[in-house]
Amino acid sequence: MTKTARGRSERGRGPRKAGQLIYYVIPRELGDEYFEEFKKRFADVEDVEVIVDRRQGERRAHGDYGGKRVLRDRRRRRAPGTFPEV
Repeated sequence: MTKTARGRSERGRGPRKAGQLIYYVIPRELGDEYFEEFKKRFADVEDVEVIVDRRQGERRAHGDYGGKRVLRDRRRRRAPGTFPEV
């Protein structure tokens, strides 16, 4: 098991590719309390962005779409005819 620069294990994960960002998302309710603290804490860590979740609610709550899917049997059909006794 390898350790990161901060001593955390990376079990089950390979190294991050260059240019990949990690977004540390803080819920809106906790944004005022924790945003500045986490921004300072991760200031020296490359590729980490601290953001506050600003979503108001479920985007798909209203609307007349969805639910029109047709479920089909995706299994291969059996060959027509009968098979000899074994």
